[in-house]
Amino acid sequence: MVGFSGSRKWIYVQSIEGKFTTIRRWTFLALHIVLFVLPWIRINEDPALLFELQTRRLFVLGAVFTAADTIFLLIILLFATFTLFFVTSLFGRLWCGYACPQTVFLEAWIRPVEKWIEGDRSRRLRRERMGISFDLVWRKAAKWTVFLLVAFVLSMAMMSYFAGARELWSFNGGRVEYTLVAIFTLAWFFDFAWFREQFCNYLCPYARFQGALTDDETIQISYLPDRGEPRGGKEAAADGRCIDCGKCVVVCPAGIDIRDGFQLECIACARCIDACVSVMDKLEHPTLVDYTSVAAMEGRKPRLLRPRTFVYGAMLAGLIVVGGAMVWGRVPFEATVNRAPGSLYTIDADGLVRNTYFLKITNNSSAEEPVLYRVRVDGLPEAEVVVQDLELASRESRTVPLVIRVPASDDLLRTIPLQVYVTSTDGELIVDATFKTGAEIGTATTAR
Repeated sequence: MVGFSGSRKWIYVQSIEGKFTTIRRWTFLALHIVLFVLPWIRINEDPALLFELQTRRLFVLGAVFTAADTIFLLIILLFATFTLFFVTSLFGRLWCGYACPQTVFLEAWIRPVEKWIEGDRSRRLRRERMGISFDLVWRKAAKWTVFLLVAFVLSMAMMSYFAGARELWSFNGGRVEYTLVAIFTLAWFFDFAWFREQFCNYLCPYARFQGALTDDETIQISYLPDRGEPRGGKEAAADGRCIDCGKCVVVCPAGIDIRDGFQLECIACARCIDACVSVMDKLEHPTLVDYTSVAAMEGRKPRLLRPRTFVYGAMLAGLIVVGGAMVWGRVPFEATVNRAPGSLYTIDADGLVRNTYFLKITNNSSAEEPVLYRVRVDGLPEAEVVVQDLELASRESRTVPLVIRVPASDDLLRTIPLQVYVTSTDGELIVDATFKTGAEIGTATTAR
Protein backbone atom coordinates (compact mmCIF):
# COMPACT_ATOMS: atom_id res chain seq x y z
CA MET A 1 0.00 0.00 0.00
CA VAL A 2 1.00 3.64 -0.21
CA GLY A 3 2.14 5.05 3.09
CA PHE A 4 2.26 8.69 4.09
CA SER A 5 5.78 8.81 2.69
CA GLY A 6 4.33 8.29 -0.79
CA SER A 7 6.23 5.05 -1.46
CA ARG A 8 4.37 1.92 -2.53
CA LYS A 9 4.84 -1.28 -0.58
CA TRP A 10 3.63 -4.11 -2.79
CA ILE A 11 1.75 -6.96 -1.18
CA TYR A 12 2.53 -10.45 -2.43
CA VAL A 13 -0.26 -12.70 -1.22
CA GLN A 14 0.41 -16.36 -0.50
CA SER A 15 -2.21 -18.82 -1.76
CA ILE A 16 -4.21 -20.67 0.88
CA GLU A 17 -6.85 -23.37 1.02
CA GLY A 18 -9.41 -23.94 3.75
CA LYS A 19 -13.02 -23.92 4.80
CA PHE A 20 -13.62 -20.20 4.47
CA THR A 21 -11.74 -19.99 1.19
CA THR A 22 -14.08 -22.65 -0.18
CA ILE A 23 -17.15 -20.79 1.12
CA ARG A 24 -15.95 -17.61 -0.55
CA ARG A 25 -15.45 -19.41 -3.85
CA TRP A 26 -19.06 -20.59 -3.82
CA THR A 27 -20.15 -17.05 -2.96
CA PHE A 28 -18.06 -15.66 -5.79
CA LEU A 29 -19.57 -18.20 -8.19
CA ALA A 30 -23.10 -17.18 -7.24
CA LEU A 31 -22.28 -13.50 -7.72
CA HIS A 32 -20.69 -14.18 -11.11
CA ILE A 33 -23.81 -16.05 -12.22
CA VAL A 34 -25.85 -12.98 -11.29
CA LEU A 35 -23.42 -10.71 -13.13
CA PHE A 36 -23.09 -12.70 -16.35
CA VAL A 37 -26.33 -14.68 -16.64
CA LEU A 38 -29.12 -12.46 -15.30
CA PRO A 39 -28.88 -9.80 -18.07
CA TRP A 40 -29.56 -12.52 -20.68
CA ILE A 41 -32.72 -13.87 -19.03
CA ARG A 42 -35.97 -12.50 -20.48
CA ILE A 43 -39.45 -12.50 -18.98
CA ASN A 44 -42.32 -11.78 -21.38
CA GLU A 45 -39.73 -10.65 -23.94
CA ASP A 46 -38.36 -8.10 -21.44
CA PRO A 47 -34.99 -8.36 -19.68
CA ALA A 48 -35.15 -9.82 -16.18
CA LEU A 49 -33.12 -6.86 -14.92
CA LEU A 50 -32.24 -3.79 -16.96
CA PHE A 51 -31.97 -0.07 -16.32
CA GLU A 52 -32.59 1.42 -19.76
CA LEU A 53 -30.72 4.70 -19.84
CA GLN A 54 -32.34 6.22 -22.92
CA THR A 55 -35.95 5.73 -21.82
CA ARG A 56 -35.22 5.90 -18.07
CA ARG A 57 -37.07 2.67 -17.44
CA LEU A 58 -36.17 -0.10 -15.00
CA PHE A 59 -37.13 -3.69 -15.84
CA VAL A 60 -37.32 -5.99 -12.82
CA LEU A 61 -38.57 -9.56 -13.19
CA GLY A 62 -41.38 -8.67 -15.60
CA ALA A 63 -42.33 -5.34 -13.99
CA VAL A 64 -41.47 -1.96 -15.51
CA PHE A 65 -40.66 1.09 -13.41
CA THR A 66 -40.34 4.61 -14.80
CA ALA A 67 -39.27 8.00 -13.50
CA ALA A 68 -42.64 8.26 -11.79
CA ASP A 69 -41.62 5.33 -9.56
CA THR A 70 -38.49 7.00 -8.15
CA ILE A 71 -39.80 6.39 -4.63
CA PHE A 72 -39.11 2.68 -5.16
CA LEU A 73 -35.47 3.44 -5.92
CA LEU A 74 -35.25 5.38 -2.66
CA ILE A 75 -36.75 2.45 -0.74
CA ILE A 76 -34.31 0.01 -2.37
CA LEU A 77 -31.34 2.21 -1.50
CA LEU A 78 -32.53 2.60 2.09
CA PHE A 79 -33.11 -1.15 2.36
CA ALA A 80 -29.60 -1.89 1.05
CA THR A 81 -28.10 0.68 3.44
CA PHE A 82 -29.80 -0.62 6.57
CA THR A 83 -29.14 -4.23 5.54
CA LEU A 84 -25.45 -3.34 5.44
CA PHE A 85 -25.74 -1.64 8.83
CA PHE A 86 -27.60 -4.62 10.31
CA VAL A 87 -25.16 -7.24 9.00
CA THR A 88 -22.16 -5.15 10.05
CA SER A 89 -23.46 -4.74 13.59
CA LEU A 90 -23.77 -8.54 13.83
CA PHE A 91 -20.81 -9.88 11.84
CA GLY A 92 -18.51 -6.98 11.02
CA ARG A 93 -17.25 -6.46 7.46
CA LEU A 94 -18.85 -9.58 6.02
CA TRP A 95 -19.72 -7.63 2.86
CA CYS A 96 -16.07 -6.74 2.21
CA GLY A 97 -14.78 -10.29 2.52
CA TYR A 98 -17.50 -12.18 0.70
CA ALA A 99 -19.51 -9.93 -1.66
CA CYS A 100 -17.73 -6.66 -2.48
CA PRO A 101 -16.91 -6.51 -6.24
CA GLN A 102 -13.40 -5.30 -5.41
CA THR A 103 -12.73 -8.44 -3.38
CA VAL A 104 -14.63 -10.78 -5.68
CA PHE A 105 -12.81 -9.71 -8.85
CA LEU A 106 -9.37 -9.64 -7.24
CA GLU A 107 -9.77 -13.08 -5.67
CA ALA A 108 -11.63 -14.77 -8.51
CA TRP A 109 -9.71 -13.32 -11.46
CA ILE A 110 -6.60 -11.32 -10.69
CA ARG A 111 -4.76 -13.42 -8.10
CA PRO A 112 -5.30 -16.69 -10.04
CA VAL A 113 -3.95 -14.98 -13.19
CA GLU A 114 -0.91 -13.76 -11.28
CA LYS A 115 -0.26 -17.23 -9.88
CA TRP A 116 -0.70 -18.79 -13.32
CA ILE A 117 1.72 -16.41 -15.07
CA GLU A 118 4.19 -15.39 -12.35
CA GLY A 119 3.95 -18.23 -9.86
CA ASP A 120 3.16 -18.12 -6.17
CA ARG A 121 4.44 -15.61 -3.64
CA SER A 122 7.96 -16.99 -3.21
CA ARG A 123 8.66 -17.11 -6.95
CA ARG A 124 7.34 -13.61 -7.49
CA LEU A 125 9.46 -12.22 -4.67
CA ARG A 126 12.56 -13.98 -5.92
CA ARG A 127 12.02 -12.72 -9.46
CA GLU A 128 11.44 -9.14 -8.25
CA ARG A 129 14.66 -9.17 -6.18
CA MET A 130 16.68 -10.24 -9.23
CA GLY A 131 15.81 -6.97 -10.96
CA ILE A 132 14.73 -6.29 -14.52
CA SER A 133 15.12 -9.25 -16.86
CA PHE A 134 13.47 -10.66 -19.96
CA ASP A 135 11.66 -13.23 -17.81
CA LEU A 136 10.25 -10.51 -15.56
CA VAL A 137 9.23 -8.22 -18.43
CA TRP A 138 7.37 -10.77 -20.55
CA ARG A 139 5.50 -12.11 -17.54
CA LYS A 140 4.48 -8.59 -16.50
CA ALA A 141 3.38 -7.79 -20.05
CA ALA A 142 1.39 -11.01 -20.33
CA LYS A 143 -0.21 -10.44 -16.93
CA TRP A 144 -1.25 -6.88 -17.71
CA THR A 145 -2.64 -7.97 -21.08
CA VAL A 146 -4.85 -10.52 -19.35
CA PHE A 147 -5.80 -7.89 -16.76
CA LEU A 148 -6.95 -5.58 -19.56
CA LEU A 149 -8.99 -8.37 -21.12
CA VAL A 150 -10.57 -9.22 -17.75
CA ALA A 151 -11.36 -5.54 -17.15
CA PHE A 152 -13.05 -5.34 -20.56
CA VAL A 153 -15.16 -8.47 -19.99
CA LEU A 154 -16.25 -7.31 -16.53
CA SER A 155 -17.06 -3.82 -17.84
CA MET A 156 -19.17 -5.29 -20.64
CA ALA A 157 -21.00 -7.48 -18.14
CA MET A 158 -21.69 -4.51 -15.87
CA MET A 159 -22.85 -2.33 -18.76
CA SER A 160 -25.22 -5.12 -19.85
CA TYR A 161 -27.46 -4.06 -16.98
CA PHE A 162 -27.80 -0.61 -18.58
CA ALA A 163 -27.63 -1.22 -22.33
CA GLY A 164 -28.99 -4.76 -22.76
CA ALA A 165 -26.79 -7.84 -22.99
CA ARG A 166 -27.88 -8.91 -26.47
CA GLU A 167 -27.37 -5.49 -28.04
CA LEU A 168 -24.10 -4.78 -26.23
CA TRP A 169 -22.34 -8.11 -26.81
CA SER A 170 -23.44 -8.18 -30.46
CA PHE A 171 -21.84 -4.72 -30.79
CA ASN A 172 -25.11 -3.08 -31.74
CA GLY A 173 -25.09 -0.69 -28.81
CA GLY A 174 -24.69 3.06 -28.97
CA ARG A 175 -21.61 5.24 -28.79
CA VAL A 176 -22.37 6.30 -25.23
CA GLU A 177 -22.56 2.71 -24.00
CA TYR A 178 -19.21 1.71 -25.51
CA THR A 179 -17.60 4.93 -24.27
CA LEU A 180 -18.67 4.01 -20.76
CA VAL A 181 -17.34 0.48 -21.29
CA ALA A 182 -13.98 1.96 -22.27
CA ILE A 183 -13.93 4.21 -19.18
CA PHE A 184 -14.83 1.34 -16.86
CA THR A 185 -12.24 -0.91 -18.54
CA LEU A 186 -9.46 1.60 -17.90
CA ALA A 187 -10.63 2.15 -14.32
CA TRP A 188 -10.71 -1.59 -13.56
CA PHE A 189 -7.34 -2.12 -15.25
CA PHE A 190 -5.78 0.63 -13.13
CA ASP A 191 -7.31 -0.95 -10.04
CA PHE A 192 -6.14 -4.47 -10.91
CA ALA A 193 -2.65 -3.48 -11.99
CA TRP A 194 -1.79 -0.94 -9.31
CA PHE A 195 -4.43 0.42 -6.93
CA ARG A 196 -5.84 -2.81 -5.40
CA GLU A 197 -5.95 -2.75 -1.58
CA GLN A 198 -5.50 1.04 -1.59
CA PHE A 199 -9.12 1.36 -2.70
CA CYS A 200 -10.26 -0.33 0.52
CA ASN A 201 -7.90 1.70 2.67
CA TYR A 202 -8.28 5.17 1.20
CA LEU A 203 -11.35 5.46 -1.05
CA CYS A 204 -14.02 3.12 0.30
CA PRO A 205 -16.21 5.07 2.76
CA TYR A 206 -17.42 1.86 4.39
CA ALA A 207 -13.97 1.26 5.85
CA ARG A 208 -14.23 4.62 7.60
CA PHE A 209 -17.65 4.40 9.22
CA GLN A 210 -17.90 0.66 9.85
CA GLY A 211 -16.23 1.16 13.25
CA ALA A 212 -19.25 3.20 14.34
CA LEU A 213 -21.58 0.30 13.46
CA THR A 214 -19.83 -2.32 15.60
CA ASP A 215 -19.48 -2.84 19.34
CA ASP A 216 -17.92 -5.33 21.75
CA GLU A 217 -20.51 -7.96 20.85
CA THR A 218 -20.00 -7.82 17.07
CA ILE A 219 -18.56 -11.07 15.73
CA GLN A 220 -15.32 -10.31 13.92
CA ILE A 221 -12.09 -12.05 12.96
CA SER A 222 -9.73 -11.80 15.88
CA TYR A 223 -6.51 -13.27 17.24
CA LEU A 224 -6.92 -14.99 20.62
CA PRO A 225 -4.03 -13.60 22.69
CA ASP A 226 -4.98 -15.47 25.87
CA ARG A 227 -4.17 -18.73 24.10
CA GLY A 228 -1.58 -17.48 21.63
CA GLU A 229 0.75 -15.49 23.85
CA PRO A 230 3.60 -15.56 24.54
CA ARG A 231 4.80 -16.57 21.13
CA GLY A 232 7.69 -18.95 20.79
CA GLY A 233 9.16 -21.97 19.11
CA LYS A 234 9.02 -25.63 20.16
CA GLU A 235 7.52 -24.93 23.59
CA ALA A 236 4.78 -22.80 22.05
CA ALA A 237 4.01 -25.58 19.56
CA ALA A 238 3.59 -28.06 22.37
CA ASP A 239 1.35 -25.73 24.39
CA GLY A 240 -0.82 -24.64 21.44
CA ARG A 241 0.53 -21.10 21.47
CA CYS A 242 1.50 -19.02 18.43
CA ILE A 243 4.74 -20.31 16.91
CA ASP A 244 5.21 -17.00 15.08
CA CYS A 245 5.24 -18.65 11.65
CA GLY A 246 3.85 -15.52 10.02
CA LYS A 247 1.55 -17.45 7.70
CA CYS A 248 -1.48 -15.37 8.74
CA VAL A 249 0.44 -12.30 7.55
CA VAL A 250 1.61 -13.53 4.14
CA VAL A 251 -1.91 -14.68 3.14
CA CYS A 252 -3.53 -11.35 4.06
CA PRO A 253 -4.57 -9.32 0.97
CA ALA A 254 -4.38 -6.14 3.04
CA GLY A 255 -0.86 -6.87 4.29
CA ILE A 256 -1.71 -6.58 7.99
CA ASP A 257 -0.91 -8.73 10.99
CA ILE A 258 -4.15 -9.86 12.61
CA ARG A 259 -2.24 -10.51 15.82
CA ASP A 260 -1.93 -6.74 16.31
CA GLY A 261 -5.67 -6.53 17.02
CA PHE A 262 -8.55 -4.93 15.14
CA GLN A 263 -7.36 -2.79 12.21
CA LEU A 264 -9.11 -0.56 9.73
CA GLU A 265 -7.56 -2.37 6.75
CA CYS A 266 -9.01 -5.81 7.65
CA ILE A 267 -11.66 -6.85 5.11
CA ALA A 268 -12.78 -9.96 7.06
CA CYS A 269 -11.86 -12.37 4.27
CA ALA A 270 -10.94 -15.11 6.80
CA ARG A 271 -7.80 -16.12 4.88
CA CYS A 272 -5.84 -15.74 8.12
CA ILE A 273 -8.18 -18.22 9.80
CA ASP A 274 -7.57 -20.81 7.09
CA ALA A 275 -3.82 -20.16 7.39
CA CYS A 276 -3.79 -20.62 11.15
CA VAL A 277 -5.96 -23.72 10.92
CA SER A 278 -3.57 -25.27 8.38
CA VAL A 279 -0.70 -24.81 10.85
CA MET A 280 -2.40 -25.61 14.16
CA ASP A 281 -4.09 -28.73 12.78
CA LYS A 282 -0.65 -30.20 12.17
CA LEU A 283 0.23 -29.38 15.78
CA GLU A 284 -3.10 -30.89 16.91
CA HIS A 285 -4.26 -27.65 18.52
CA PRO A 286 -7.25 -25.37 17.78
CA THR A 287 -6.81 -22.26 15.67
CA LEU A 288 -5.62 -19.05 17.29
CA VAL A 289 -7.47 -16.85 14.77
CA ASP A 290 -11.22 -17.20 14.58
CA TYR A 291 -14.58 -15.47 14.38
CA THR A 292 -15.29 -14.14 17.86
CA SER A 293 -16.09 -10.93 19.72
CA VAL A 294 -14.51 -8.78 22.39
CA ALA A 295 -17.29 -9.83 24.75
CA ALA A 296 -16.57 -13.52 24.17
CA MET A 297 -12.84 -13.02 24.74
CA GLU A 298 -13.69 -11.29 28.01
CA GLY A 299 -15.88 -14.20 29.08
CA ARG A 300 -19.22 -12.54 28.38
CA LYS A 301 -21.92 -14.07 26.19
CA PRO A 302 -22.53 -11.99 23.06
CA ARG A 303 -26.12 -10.93 22.38
CA LEU A 304 -27.58 -10.91 18.90
CA LEU A 305 -30.48 -8.70 20.00
CA ARG A 306 -29.21 -5.43 21.42
CA PRO A 307 -30.19 -1.76 20.89
CA ARG A 308 -28.35 -1.16 17.61
CA THR A 309 -29.39 -4.47 16.02
CA PHE A 310 -32.97 -3.92 17.19
CA VAL A 311 -33.09 -0.44 15.61
CA TYR A 312 -31.56 -1.61 12.31
CA GLY A 313 -33.83 -4.66 12.24
CA ALA A 314 -36.91 -2.55 12.95
CA MET A 315 -36.00 -0.15 10.15
CA LEU A 316 -35.54 -3.06 7.75
CA ALA A 317 -38.90 -4.53 8.74
CA GLY A 318 -40.56 -1.14 8.26
CA LEU A 319 -39.03 -0.72 4.81
CA ILE A 320 -40.17 -4.21 3.82
CA VAL A 321 -43.73 -3.47 4.93
CA VAL A 322 -43.87 -0.06 3.24
CA GLY A 323 -42.21 -1.28 0.05
CA GLY A 324 -44.43 -4.36 -0.10
CA ALA A 325 -47.57 -2.30 0.37
CA MET A 326 -46.50 0.13 -2.36
CA VAL A 327 -45.69 -2.67 -4.80
CA TRP A 328 -49.02 -4.37 -4.01
CA GLY A 329 -50.95 -1.17 -4.70
CA ARG A 330 -48.95 -0.15 -7.76
CA VAL A 331 -50.68 -0.22 -11.15
CA PRO A 332 -48.69 -1.00 -14.35
CA PHE A 333 -49.65 2.17 -16.17
CA GLU A 334 -49.19 5.93 -15.89
CA ALA A 335 -51.63 8.77 -16.43
CA THR A 336 -51.18 12.54 -16.46
CA VAL A 337 -53.70 15.35 -16.95
CA ASN A 338 -52.46 18.72 -18.19
CA ARG A 339 -54.49 21.76 -19.13
CA ALA A 340 -54.49 22.59 -22.82
CA PRO A 341 -51.94 25.37 -23.48
CA GLY A 342 -53.42 28.85 -23.76
CA SER A 343 -56.84 27.80 -22.49
CA LEU A 344 -58.02 28.55 -18.95
CA TYR A 345 -61.77 28.23 -19.41
CA THR A 346 -64.38 28.93 -22.08
CA ILE A 347 -68.07 29.86 -21.91
CA ASP A 348 -69.76 27.92 -24.71
CA ALA A 349 -72.77 29.20 -26.68
CA ASP A 350 -75.13 27.01 -24.62
CA GLY A 351 -73.94 28.70 -21.39
CA LEU A 352 -71.78 25.81 -20.07
CA VAL A 353 -68.29 26.45 -18.73
CA ARG A 354 -65.73 24.33 -20.55
CA ASN A 355 -62.19 23.30 -19.54
CA THR A 356 -59.98 21.40 -21.97
CA TYR A 357 -57.17 19.08 -20.88
CA PHE A 358 -54.78 16.62 -22.43
CA LEU A 359 -54.91 13.14 -20.91
CA LYS A 360 -51.81 10.97 -21.45
CA ILE A 361 -51.87 7.26 -20.61
CA THR A 362 -48.86 4.94 -20.87
CA ASN A 363 -49.22 1.17 -20.67
CA ASN A 364 -46.14 -0.21 -18.87
CA SER A 365 -47.37 -3.80 -18.63
CA SER A 366 -45.83 -6.71 -20.52
CA ALA A 367 -49.17 -8.27 -21.42
CA GLU A 368 -49.47 -9.49 -25.00
CA GLU A 369 -53.12 -8.42 -25.30
CA PRO A 370 -54.06 -4.70 -25.50
CA VAL A 371 -55.44 -3.14 -22.31
CA LEU A 372 -58.65 -1.07 -22.29
CA TYR A 373 -58.64 2.13 -20.21
CA ARG A 374 -61.80 3.97 -19.15
CA VAL A 375 -61.96 7.48 -17.71
CA ARG A 376 -64.39 9.14 -15.31
CA VAL A 377 -64.35 12.38 -13.33
CA ASP A 378 -65.31 12.95 -9.70
CA GLY A 379 -65.72 16.26 -7.85
CA LEU A 380 -67.97 18.12 -10.31
CA PRO A 381 -71.70 17.34 -9.97
CA GLU A 382 -73.67 17.58 -13.24
CA ALA A 383 -70.40 17.60 -15.20
CA GLU A 384 -70.42 16.61 -18.85
CA VAL A 385 -67.26 14.65 -19.65
CA VAL A 386 -66.11 14.12 -23.20
CA VAL A 387 -63.24 11.63 -23.55
CA GLN A 388 -62.74 8.45 -25.49
CA ASP A 389 -61.82 5.06 -24.04
CA LEU A 390 -58.30 3.98 -24.92
CA GLU A 391 -56.99 0.57 -25.88
CA LEU A 392 -53.21 0.45 -25.60
CA ALA A 393 -50.72 -2.27 -26.46
CA SER A 394 -47.76 -3.07 -24.24
CA ARG A 395 -45.40 -0.06 -23.89
CA GLU A 396 -47.78 2.11 -25.94
CA SER A 397 -48.45 5.70 -24.90
CA ARG A 398 -51.20 7.97 -26.22
CA THR A 399 -52.49 11.48 -25.53
CA VAL A 400 -56.14 12.39 -26.07
CA PRO A 401 -58.23 15.52 -25.31
CA LEU A 402 -60.35 15.51 -22.17
CA VAL A 403 -63.20 18.05 -22.18
CA ILE A 404 -65.21 18.80 -19.03
CA ARG A 405 -68.27 21.10 -19.09
CA VAL A 406 -70.47 22.23 -16.21
CA PRO A 407 -73.49 24.57 -16.09
CA ALA A 408 -72.57 28.15 -15.20
CA SER A 409 -73.69 29.22 -11.72
CA ASP A 410 -73.03 32.00 -9.25
CA ASP A 411 -72.37 29.30 -6.63
CA LEU A 412 -69.32 27.99 -8.45
CA LEU A 413 -65.88 28.72 -7.09
CA ARG A 414 -63.26 30.12 -9.42
CA THR A 415 -61.07 27.01 -8.87
CA ILE A 416 -62.68 23.64 -8.16
CA PRO A 417 -60.54 20.57 -7.36
CA LEU A 418 -61.46 17.38 -9.18
CA GLN A 419 -60.16 13.84 -9.60
CA VAL A 420 -59.73 11.99 -12.86
CA TYR A 421 -60.11 8.21 -12.46
CA VAL A 422 -58.33 6.03 -15.05
CA THR A 423 -59.46 2.41 -14.74
CA SER A 424 -58.35 -0.83 -16.37
CA THR A 425 -58.32 -4.52 -15.53
CA ASP A 426 -54.94 -3.94 -13.84
CA GLY A 427 -56.27 -1.39 -11.36
CA GLU A 428 -57.22 2.24 -10.97
CA LEU A 429 -55.18 5.42 -10.93
CA ILE A 430 -56.40 8.77 -9.57
CA VAL A 431 -55.01 12.02 -10.98
CA ASP A 432 -55.74 15.35 -9.31
CA ALA A 433 -56.67 18.36 -11.42
CA THR A 434 -58.55 21.67 -11.14
CA PHE A 435 -61.53 23.15 -12.98
CA LYS A 436 -61.49 26.90 -13.66
CA THR A 437 -64.62 29.07 -13.91
CA GLY A 438 -65.46 32.77 -14.30
CA ALA A 439 -68.16 32.80 -11.62
CA GLU A 440 -66.43 35.31 -9.36
CA ILE A 441 -65.92 37.90 -12.10
CA GLY A 442 -69.30 37.62 -13.73
CA THR A 443 -70.45 35.76 -16.76
CA ALA A 444 -67.98 35.93 -19.61
CA THR A 445 -68.62 35.18 -23.22
CA THR A 446 -65.10 35.01 -24.50
CA ALA A 447 -62.49 32.30 -24.28
CA ARG A 448 -59.91 32.76 -21.58
